[in-house]
Amino acid sequence: MKAILLAGGKGTRLRPLTIHTPKPIVPIFGRPFLRYQIDLLHQVPEIDEVILSLNYQPRRVEEMFGDGKELGVTLSYVVEPVPLGTAGAVKYANKSLDEPVVVFNGDILTEVDLGAVLRLHRERKARATIVLTPVENPSAYGLVETDAAGNVCRFREKPKPEEITCDTINAGIYVLEPDTFDRIPKDTAWSIERSFFPSLVDRHETFVAYIYRGYWIDIGTPEKYMQVHRDIMDRRFVAPPFDHGQSTTWVSPEARVEDGGVLEGPCFVDEGTIIKRGARIGPYSVIGRQCQIEEDAHIEGSIVWTGTRVGRDASVRESILGRHCHVGRNATVEGRVVLGDKSVITDYSRL
Repeated sequence: MKAILLAGGKGTRLRPLTIHTPKPIVPIFGRPFLRYQIDLLHQVPEIDEVILSLNYQPRRVEEMFGDGKELGVTLSYVVEPVPLGTAGAVKYANKSLDEPVVVFNGDILTEVDLGAVLRLHRERKARATIVLTPVENPSAYGLVETDAAGNVCRFREKPKPEEITCDTINAGIYVLEPDTFDRIPKDTAWSIERSFFPSLVDRHETFVAYIYRGYWIDIGTPEKYMQVHRDIMDRRFVAPPFDHGQSTTWVSPEARVEDGGVLEGPCFVDEGTIIKRGARIGPYSVIGRQCQIEEDAHIEGSIVWTGTRVGRDASVRESILGRHCHVGRNATVEGRVVLGDKSVITDYSRL
């Protein structure tokens, strides 16, 4: 069995972070995001190949993962000639498949039991199975209604409060039978959510839902990207490096914290980084590789990517700094600021 990861989006909601870094490989504690999805798929023994469907900066993604041997999986790559939408991408990647395929949206982090989803699909002899997850504010999403037997019966796009009949939304995880793809036009942008799935309902085909009430998040905005890091540090989602032991502070053996440097957990400091005397790394801070945090600088609740320097007496709070940024002496960056790669904030500036 094969799985398709739909990882071709441009990550526009995460810009400027994704201008030079495709969304599938934005770092989470130094690991590319897609690694977490690949690890989840690897837990299902019958999935023998993962196909990455790409469009935006595909070479960067392939260089990161290669053939997958180091991850214990077989990876292959399909590059869309033009953006084909979610259904079009599945069909384009599915040219030679003759068995059910697991499809995963490329911006979802979850602990769903894929084995249980596959069992439901087979037990119901379904043409398609969709994973649904409940949310607190259904009006912000497209709802998916099911009947008492778990059959999908209706899709509602961002309903008004008086139109809300359930709290379950599309979780971006599917099991699909390949012979259903004949309804998707070839080499045409086509939506799996707005066109493919409604066709199953209209034709009264067996289309079932698996309701998952565990951890699920879409990392596609700066707010959600920051939330993922906090959830892992708080162990609401179990993942390295906070999946073992009780310590809430993780410092690479190859990092250096000078005498007088202060770390307040939970926080993360990656390899090659230097925390100088008097600098303070506050709770929920993530400092990437080869960074330099100068004397008496203060970082709190922020994510700092590789190669960034934060100057003496500077302050960074509740913000995200891309690769190789420079925050000058006595500068202040706070209030959910997002800096792209190589940004420079000059001395004494306020942002």
